Amino acid sequence: MSQIIEALFLGLIEGLTEFLPVSSTGHLLLVGHFLGFESTGKTFEVLIQLGAILAILSVYFNKLWSIAKALPHDPMARHFVTGVLIAFLPAAVIGALLHGFIKEVLFDPWIVCTTLIVGGFVLLAIDRMPLEATKTDATRFPLSMYFKIGLIQCAAMVPGVSRSGATIVGAMLMGASKRAAAEFSFFLAMPTMAGAFTYDLLKNYKFLSANDAAIIGAGFISAFIAALLVVRLLLDYVSRHGFTPFAYWRILVGAAGLAGLIVYG
Repeated sequence: MSQIIEALFLGLIEGLTEFLPVSSTGHLLLVGHFLGFESTGKTFEVLIQLGAILAILSVYFNKLWSIAKALPHDPMARHFVTGVLIAFLPAAVIGALLHGFIKEVLFDPWIVCTTLIVGGFVLLAIDRMPLEATKTDATRFPLSMYFKIGLIQCAAMVPGVSRSGATIVGAMLMGASKRAAAEFSFFLAMPTMAGAFTYDLLKNYKFLSANDAAIIGAGFISAFIAALLVVRLLLDYVSRHGFTPFAYWRILVGAAGLAGLIVYG
């Protein structure tokens, strides 16, 4: 039963942090490390992301459905879907090629703490830049911009970097408004996280037991509920307040994690 409670707690962390620029995987790995939580093949941290995916789908269902219906006759709908697929492609290729290396080498709490701190200072620097927002609609970015955002997203394969943080910052540096950058980060999350979920499940389903399935299910439910709350609130918050609170949070968590590793191992 204690594992189920831990899974619910970790799922809550996943849902609350997945779409914030603070690295959900980094938080999961750190908290799991200090709790002594170990998942088979380190699949839990990836598979519970399905809850966050479904949270986005539920919030944006009407908009996604209207885009899907418009595909046969609307060039802009096709442009946007093509852009999302182009942005997803780099992560799909690199993630498949480096899957083993990422889990065996990069899923390390020392790396997580370091990247959390470095990423925090990057966000502070971005918030202080006088960036000009020339693109305010996430569905109308140039195709080349979608591809560049996809390349930047690959940096988040290093735990602690933050997928949402990388894509939002990358888009803003290319002229997107904070709101448009955050919204596109949500859209890009769907194929990226669904792809990671599917690939990881195919690689590890033979090793998962009924107990693993129960633990993953508990984390999934918790992640869905928490992510639903965050997706609804984040766009307005980021548009008005920027990233400084998240930057300080990253630095605080990274520093606390390093202190914990030095003291407790």
